Amino acid sequence: MLTRPIYGTAETLPLVGLGSWITFNVGNDVAGRNSSAAVMRAFFAAGGRMIDSSPMYGSSQDVIGYGTKKAGNAARLFAATKVWTSGDGAAQIEESRLLWGVPKFDLLLVHNLLAWEKHLPLLFAMKAQGKLGYVGVTTSHGRRHDQLERIMRTQPIDFIQVTYNVVTRAVEDRILPLAQERNIGVIVNRPFEGGNLTDALEGRPLPRWAGELGCKSWAQILLKFIISHPAISCPIPATTRVDHVQENMAAASLPLPDKTMRMRILEAVSDL
Repeated sequence: MLTRPIYGTAETLPLVGLGSWITFNVGNDVAGRNSSAAVMRAFFAAGGRMIDSSPMYGSSQDVIGYGTKKAGNAARLFAATKVWTSGDGAAQIEESRLLWGVPKFDLLLVHNLLAWEKHLPLLFAMKAQGKLGYVGVTTSHGRRHDQLERIMRTQPIDFIQVTYNVVTRAVEDRILPLAQERNIGVIVNRPFEGGNLTDALEGRPLPRWAGELGCKSWAQILLKFIISHPAISCPIPATTRVDHVQENMAAASLPLPDKTMRMRILEAVSDL
């Protein structure tokens, strides 16, 4: 599996991670929890590391904690979650840590910039104390890029999380170049536009050039488009299916699209 380094460190991340929005919000349903654990097991077996969640995602954090214990290979886990409250961030972070069952988080992000002025100093202090690996902020659906850019220019954050895919590309103009300039890692949410892209492409024949990329599905083409951008650390597609997580992970492999192939991909989905 292809990896990229985390800026300023010797640590690397595989180029595809795992999201948990909606898919892991199964509450106490035993079948759903075991299904999520099976997805995590397949994710780790394929070489995955980063699993992303948030207190906003219902029971997802608790399900991740359950799945980590059941799946094994938890030593591979790069635990990434968010603080999402206008109140006591420290209390919410500790509650999340207990749900995940981890000694500390590898990455904490301020979710959708909520009360970021309040939470970033807390996260920076945790990092300085060795209680946290990395600090970041998130946006989604292409919103609030002006504010995100100001934070990137003024705050010593390690990561941002943004929406980026073949039809939502606003970050290409300023955000991604700035991330490269400032040595900030980029995590991509909504790589399939919440499933709308894969649904729209279902049943459509693959382009003849798909084999040149080693792609056997549209999902792999869409992911390779994202990870071929040098600013991207990893997208975090979410799924409830083992075969889909295996398919997604296989996208983090050579060859990656060059500039010409990226244009072919855009042309192939230009009518969506």
